[in-house]
Amino acid sequence: MTQNNTLSGFYKLTPTERLDKLTDYANLELEDREALTTGLSLEQADSMIENVVGRYTLPFGLGTNFFINGREVAVPMVVEEPSIVAGVSYAAKLIAAGGGFKTSSSEPIMIGQVQLLDVQDIEKATAAILEAEPELLAAANRYHPTIQKLGGGAKQIECRSLPDTPAGPMLIVHILYDCRDAMGANAVNTAVEAIAPLIEQLTGGRVNLRILSNLTDKRTARAEGLVPVEQLARREFSGEQVAQAIFEAWAFAAADPYRAATHNKGIMNGIDAVALATGNDWRALEAGAHAYAARHERYTSLTNWSLITQDGDKFLKGVLDMPLSVGTVGGATKAHPTARVSMKILKNPDARTLAEIMVATGLAQNLAALRALAAEGIQHGHMRLHARQVALAAGATGDQVQKIADILVSEQTIREERARALIQQSEQKVTNT
Repeated sequence: MTQNNTLSGFYKLTPTERLDKLTDYANLELEDREALTTGLSLEQADSMIENVVGRYTLPFGLGTNFFINGREVAVPMVVEEPSIVAGVSYAAKLIAAGGGFKTSSSEPIMIGQVQLLDVQDIEKATAAILEAEPELLAAANRYHPTIQKLGGGAKQIECRSLPDTPAGPMLIVHILYDCRDAMGANAVNTAVEAIAPLIEQLTGGRVNLRILSNLTDKRTARAEGLVPVEQLARREFSGEQVAQAIFEAWAFAAADPYRAATHNKGIMNGIDAVALATGNDWRALEAGAHAYAARHERYTSLTNWSLITQDGDKFLKGVLDMPLSVGTVGGATKAHPTARVSMKILKNPDARTLAEIMVATGLAQNLAALRALAAEGIQHGHMRLHARQVALAAGATGDQVQKIADILVSEQTIREERARALIQQSEQKVTNT
């Protein structure tokens, strides 16, 4: 299936040429370009966290070839590890050949928790709390009228009994809160603080913690994509062989938590990079993802891959369904100038659309990793990119970087001292001539 790829060949351009092309693609202003090249000022950093003494810069790249629900998307990614942006862009191209990503998401419901202890009768306390649900919801909604006007706010009360904990029996009260386009941590924490005194009055118990949960299993996003099997052919390997190897590699992660941990880390390589670029809390996303992967009391793969036949054609089908609590208003998303540019590149999506872009990126990243492992060995591709970093660290510049990297890979000695020696040899040759 042919897609109109605006950023085709993006990787072949120089950084300045890429910035010029991105300026046209996203209608960037001069201040947007400056935000991409200079980033956060010291004064802005000082207003965001405590004890600021400087700034820390990471590479800002673009994932290309993404077609999500029929729309081309350039995906901003902030990450320090080589191969991630290249891998995700190539995997997105493979999925584009099968029609692109199909995504969806749930309502942005977050969970706030109230820990109730010293309850004499759990069942009676539960009944009292559920009966008072309208009163509790009204109390929770008192402090954020703007979210309510947008259709959000506290929606439901749930109770969970934990009869056997190291500290004795507990009753956990959940408030389900629709955060709209906010990540929602502040709103949810305010809501649970508001209902805590009422819960104590209703039950005679004692409230301890009042806090949101990062296991946001009611706020999920889903992406699926098809890869035509013939697109996976690699040199001596047929497309069918590579597809089968990818399926078998996924099955390993599905069955074994030791493999699943690394498998899911690869998924988060892509999602975290988008979270960083857009000013979202990647730590919260990590916590929710890994907890969700273990929700059935056994840690397993977040993705699902299968081999299917559709209208006589063979495809590798991937699906990723996971919690993604992200926001497009408030926090660093608005405070950080480069995060604001990221949102502009993404055409200023709402929170659910941003979550869908992230989950598509995670699925593409997983495909890239599985394909590399299955077809060519991840170490080979990763080491070629690592060799460039070693050459740079040793002092190589310009065209010299790739030349030194190629020698390091061919010698299988990717070490900084060897790179320095090669640089010295190169400089001596220039001097002698």
